[in-house]
Parts: sequence; C-alpha cells; structure tokens
Amino acid sequence: MGKGELDPAMGCFRRLLGVGFGRRHSRTQSLSRTPPMSDHSTVASSLTTLEKNEQAPPYYATHACTFCGRNRSSSEDTLPIQSKRQRVTVPPYSTRASSVNAENFHDFLGQDILKTIEARIDSLSPELRELSLDIWEHPEVAYEERHAHDVLTKFMSSQGFTVTPHYLGLETAWKAIYSRGGKNGRVIGINSEMDALPGIGHACGHNLIAVSGVAVAVALKAAMETHDISGTIILLGTPAEEHGGGKIKLLERGAYKEMNVCIMSHPSPGPANTALVAPWLALQPLEVEFFGHGAHAAYSPWEAQNALDAAFLAYSNVSVLRQQLKPTYRVHGIVSGKDWEPNIIPDYAKMRWIIRAPTWAELEGLRARITNCFEAAALATSCKCKIILGDGYYDVRENDVLGEEFCKFIEEQFGMNADSSSQTIPASTDFGNVTYALPCITPTYNIPTKPNGSNHTPQFAESAKDPAAHKVAMTASKGLAATALRVLQDEEFYQRVVKSFEGERA
Repeated sequence: MGKGELDPAMGCFRRLLGVGFGRRHSRTQSLSRTPPMSDHSTVASSLTTLEKNEQAPPYYATHACTFCGRNRSSSEDTLPIQSKRQRVTVPPYSTRASSVNAENFHDFLGQDILKTIEARIDSLSPELRELSLDIWEHPEVAYEERHAHDVLTKFMSSQGFTVTPHYLGLETAWKAIYSRGGKNGRVIGINSEMDALPGIGHACGHNLIAVSGVAVAVALKAAMETHDISGTIILLGTPAEEHGGGKIKLLERGAYKEMNVCIMSHPSPGPANTALVAPWLALQPLEVEFFGHGAHAAYSPWEAQNALDAAFLAYSNVSVLRQQLKPTYRVHGIVSGKDWEPNIIPDYAKMRWIIRAPTWAELEGLRARITNCFEAAALATSCKCKIILGDGYYDVRENDVLGEEFCKFIEEQFGMNADSSSQTIPASTDFGNVTYALPCITPTYNIPTKPNGSNHTPQFAESAKDPAAHKVAMTASKGLAATALRVLQDEEFYQRVVKSFEGERA
C-alpha cells in the first residue's frame, strides 16, 4: 500500500450500546505473557500462503463481539502468519465480589491524599481543556501526530517532568518521567493516545485520552510531593493506535519494561454517569493480493487469469464459511483494484480483511480457516495470491484487582455507575498486547453522544470536544490516579494485583 493511502481505521473503539456476550467460562491453563512480535517477512506463493500441512488449532468456547475495522500495517513490509502455535487459554475473569477486599477506599489512602488528587486535577482542568481542544483542532493520523507530540511534550516539561521526545526511534512517540525516593518505589505507567481517524478527525476521542493521561500523571506527582510518597511515573505518548500498533512497537523496544502496572482510559457512548472495566477483542488485520493475467474481455478472454474473479470467489468463500463460525466471531472485508476497465479482464485485485475473536488463541484458529478461503480462490482461478498480515492486536486482559479498585473509588467518591465485568467490550486496541506483559486496566467512560453517533462517526468527533465529555474524562482520571497511588503505597494490594495477573486467586 502506498505511503499516502489511508483507510477507515482498525484500532480503538466502536461501542455497541446494550450489546454483550455474557461472562467467560473458566479455563484451567495459564496464558503466555509473551506479546506478538512483528516478524517482517512475506508470506506468498502461487497456490498456498500458509503452512501447507498445518491444521487449524481447535476452537475455544468463549464469547465475542464486533466493531469497525482497518487492516493496514504501519510499514510497507509484509508480515507472516506465525507458525508452531501453542494451544493456550485465558484464566477466568473474576466477578466484582471476588477480587477486592471490602475496606473503604478512604480508609487506606486517606481523605488528604484523595483531596490532593482531586484538587490538582480540578485546578489543571481548564488548561487541559484547552490542550484537548488544540489536539482536536489539529487531527493527525497514525505516525503523523507531530503537533500533538509537540504541545504535549511542552506541557509535560512545564509540569516538572523529564521529557524524551521522539522516543525509541518513533518520531511522534514521547516519554515523560518523574521519580521520587530513588528506586524505592514502584513504577506507574500511563498512556496518552494522540492519533485521529482519516477524514473524520478525533472520532474516537483520543484528544480526551491524551489529556486524561496528562491529568493522571500530574495528579500523581502532586500527591507524591505533598505526602512524601516514593515511586516513579512514566507517561508515554503512544502514536498510531487506530492502525499501525504504536504500543506494540514501543513494547517491543522496551518502553514498558520498567513499569509495575500500566493504566489508561477511553471514552465511549452509553448511559450517562457510567464506567466499565472489561475484556476487549483480539484483532488481526490482513491484506490479500491476487495476481492474474489481463486480456481483452471480448476478443480473447481465454488468455486471462481473472484476479477480480479470485477476489469475488474469496469473498463468497468467507460468506459460505460463516454458517460454520461461532456467532461471536467476526470476519469482514472489502475489495479494491487499480486501472480497472470493463473491457479488460483485471490482472490484479486487493482485499482488506479484519478477523476478530475474543482471544488471540481463538483468532489464530479462525485465521487459518479464513486464509484457506483465499487460497482456494487463487487455485480455482489460476491466480497467484499473497497474504500480508498487519499488526495483530491481542485481546485486552483487564486486571481484576485494579479494575475493582477503580470502580469502587468512582462509585464511592463520585456516585458513578461502575462495573468490573467479564462481559466482552466490542472493541480492539494495541493496548491488548501490553496487557499480556504486565498488569493493566483501560476503563471506558460514557460521554454524551447524539443518536447513532458512537465511536468512529463524525457525530462522536463532535461529542469528543464537548465540555461534558471533558468533565467525565477528568473524573475517570481521578479514579485512575487514586488506583495508581494504592499500587505505590499498599504492598499487600500490589501483591494481589500481581497474583491476579498471573492467573492465581488471592
């Protein structure tokens, strides 16, 4: 794909109101914490594009949902489908009552610390509002977030953080760090996303995510300074969430290795005054290219191998397969070409597909069946095909203990309706890969939206600049900051976080 081409976005969020697929069944095996790493090589052949003798891994009983998609990798390199897959399952997600002790939130942190958090965010809120609007008014797509990079790094420097621009070789990534008490304390990681969607701007509310991350970091710093709390804050400016897997690149390059936990939040539509901490879907974007031979459509059609026929046959193959797919799986794609004319049999066609499942293990099995559809189409039309994998987004594994603590705080302190659930959120994000590496949460919080104006619509872009949306984002930021402070201060609580991440139950 040409460097300048942009497609509807893959990553991040599209929330379907009132849609869910119940709670996950318990599983017995523990899940590998190793996130998917990109291996930049091409998978191509004339008739087959995957391991010729490999059988698809078994399907796993669970639940899933859907959202909109994109399948472009952040580089021009092609990516292989991983071989020698392991059969893995996800530890069960607990319900709210099972994972957090019943003590009142204030009893541990104390009202003084909570007041410091709230006061700092409240005092900073007008500046953060202006920063959010500045980012909103300068929408930038994946790996082009230069304006957002510059204004955010400047702001974090003004707040007393040590800032590294253009972090780890990514032009629009950045790091802001503050430390107190040497190496005695734990390390809190935070993400600020920045990228917009092609053509519709900040229709996923990343302007809110950017300033929410800033709010959490600055509030934590104020509490650490005021109450002499040891620890380190690392705020990452993470590019290319919508496509290109910016967090995956940062993860591979070591950006998260110092962190004990990592937190962020995300806006969504839905009932007012509501937040949710729940799993997100795994996602695999891919491109399929069919190569044939052109000919005059009337004079000598027998000389041709019709690439467009291959694409349409592939589409039909997937449609037929859907009867044998679980209701919770989703596969969707589009077809495009170049220089097509009705009197010329096309020698080239390209398809872009998204494959989704509740877990990465399930997605791998599903992916093998889907690629068989593409291979069969190439064989039937005597065309060649090439499959190019984009950055695979793992399912988000929310940490039970962190999620419960966040929900309890915003319920007690602000009266929000909050739930830490194992009901799957119909969304995907590159943060999923990070959740396989360390304990994480990414709560969603509902902002006021217009009818039929959920994420990835022009209407949601307008909602993302509404003052009411900013207010809710600041409330969620207070909850995240308070949860992070407990990680810094409470050893027993942190050990429960770790045990939850490891799939054990305290």
